[in-house]
Amino acid sequence: MDGIEAARSIRVLTDPTRVRILGLIRDSPGGRALVGRLATELGLRQPTVSHHVKTLLDAGVLERSPEGRQVWYSIATDAAERVDELLQVDAPGHASEEVLARVASDLSRRFAGVFSPETVERYVNESYELLAERAKHTRYLPSLTSHFAADRLAALARTQTPHGSEPPEVLFVCVQNAGRSQIAAAILRHLAGDRVRVRTAGSEPASAVRSTIVQALDEIGVPMGGEFPKPLTDEVVRASDVVITMGCGDACPVYPGRRYLDWELDDPAGLPLARVREIRDDIEARVRTLLSELEVNAA
Repeated sequence: MDGIEAARSIRVLTDPTRVRILGLIRDSPGGRALVGRLATELGLRQPTVSHHVKTLLDAGVLERSPEGRQVWYSIATDAAERVDELLQVDAPGHASEEVLARVASDLSRRFAGVFSPETVERYVNESYELLAERAKHTRYLPSLTSHFAADRLAALARTQTPHGSEPPEVLFVCVQNAGRSQIAAAILRHLAGDRVRVRTAGSEPASAVRSTIVQALDEIGVPMGGEFPKPLTDEVVRASDVVITMGCGDACPVYPGRRYLDWELDDPAGLPLARVREIRDDIEARVRTLLSELEVNAA
């Protein structure tokens, strides 16, 4: 796979943390940056950032330039055009039709034989509009749109086929999808791996995951992965085996055959880090109980 083809990989370039890394590198003096500075800017541990940088490096999206004891990273020439498309929008709240068309084209190849290109295009455009309505910063909307649309299409595909022996699917829903649900999803994904499929959503999603949430998870070695606040949509509820709500009232539609739970937890918004840690630990205990009930062994 050459640099251009690697840069088209949805799984590599639609992770929000990696997109932010690419944005920081592109805007750095000389178009290059050190991992330490990236970690400081992102508020993450250096090993976490190093992991994302290595993924981008292996995919041909970044280039590595050692200088003495320092190692600089810059965007690979072959990947620069694709990265620019994902980072750039024409005007606040509006991505170019060309960028969205390319996102739809990428996803059409991924879901070939499952959904028609017209269906994929409709989901891409709708997903973009849902995110753009709430976005304060529009720079990363194309990449987030790709991630959001892909997740919705995967959920829709699951509702149309028998579940069989597939892993159980769990959906966490809170108000802003920037705190409790993100903590729960990250911990469940970390403990269960691919033995459980995890999604999150918000009844009134915020524009970004709170920095205290990222820090509290990073402290226990749990990555945020590709998560970001997103609105609740019908297909992700219908695709779930277990729906867990956290203070969002009656936002979730109720469908037969799903298990619904409500976890009463304080909203970490605006709370000091010490209190966020307590909420994190409470959620981890609940997640471990859930795994036991699902008969999935925790890592």
